[in-house]
Amino acid sequence: MKNCLDSDWTPLLMKWFDAHKRDLPWRTESPRDPYKVWVSEIMLQQTRVEAVKAYYTNWMEHFPDIPTLASAEEEDVVRQWQGLGYYSRARNLHTAVREVMATYGGRVPEAREEIRKLKGIGDYTAGAILSMAYGKRETAVDGNVLRVFARIYNIEENILSAKVKKEITALVRVRQDAARPGDFNEALMDLGATVCIPGQPRCEVCPLSSVCEAKAAGKEAEIPLRVTKKEVPVEPVTVFVVKLRQEEPVQRCCDKRGGKADVPADAAALYLLHRRPSKGLLAGMWEFPNCTGEGRQGKEALTAELAALGVGVKKVSGPVKQIRHVFSHKIWNMYIYEAEVAGIHVKENGPEAECALTKSKAELKTVLPSGWRWVPGTELADYNLAGPHNRILREEDELTTK
Repeated sequence: MKNCLDSDWTPLLMKWFDAHKRDLPWRTESPRDPYKVWVSEIMLQQTRVEAVKAYYTNWMEHFPDIPTLASAEEEDVVRQWQGLGYYSRARNLHTAVREVMATYGGRVPEAREEIRKLKGIGDYTAGAILSMAYGKRETAVDGNVLRVFARIYNIEENILSAKVKKEITALVRVRQDAARPGDFNEALMDLGATVCIPGQPRCEVCPLSSVCEAKAAGKEAEIPLRVTKKEVPVEPVTVFVVKLRQEEPVQRCCDKRGGKADVPADAAALYLLHRRPSKGLLAGMWEFPNCTGEGRQGKEALTAELAALGVGVKKVSGPVKQIRHVFSHKIWNMYIYEAEVAGIHVKENGPEAECALTKSKAELKTVLPSGWRWVPGTELADYNLAGPHNRILREEDELTTK
């Protein structure tokens, strides 16, 4: 490590960055807008840069500044985030922006102790915003930075351990360009993302290859130390795509005036959706009926659950599709079935008996237990479907032709 510590390699890195920095939509302004840095960094958590570009541009069209996002409804915020996954990021950002409006007059605070109080902002995001938007000498140490420094200093310990991360953060602070702290942080990120990549780094084009101790020791492909990941559990999930077609009966329905109402001949097919709890995995998002399990057990359990709602299933076809959806902590193997409805039954007594036809949308609404809803196929796109269930929706045309 001595040779590297004695070498002032920061100018080499900054010269390389000025010539090779990535062209990214959140880097176009100078000086940088702290809100835009914030949004980009939250989106980049757990998501590749190339995937984020289009989402970022779309987000800024809908929520160009803090006041606009703060005044938006949560459902619209989640809708614009749809496809990025990890939806708690969007909700935390929305909550934090409202706090900025209420407490700081709409201006992102410049003090680390204040910005760290905002929901969803940790040490890395705080450092990124403060250095890139406000020119503060703050570090922003992510996986790319840890990998770059592990190789430069030939660190053979686990870079994800708290001890090593603390040591590397101290080294970053020593090497940081005092005049351009934000650019320095982004230079390290770009170097790690495009040159000092995992596995086999591109040492032949690296501006720091002459001072890299891992390369000198022939260990650039071995460092950083790879820690075996904990095995992720696989969970089978049975999913029913339940449709109510125009020819299927609705028994004992009443309209808002208390009279009888029939499904009109031209009514669109309705899909049965369920809203997930407000906390936890995919919180508050909509999904097709599903349960844990597979095969006969899963089908019987889900059929029984629907029967308890008053939705009679006469035939289950499939599985017509199998989808594998990977979360950070689990994997869903989803078995998709088409469920034919024999009819629906709604009790006439009490508020949960209401059944009405909204003529303008040709929409049949049956009041089901909280969290359940019949939705016209033409309006499914208006609902924030959970990621894996949104994949089912995109493949619905294929499902119905089998």
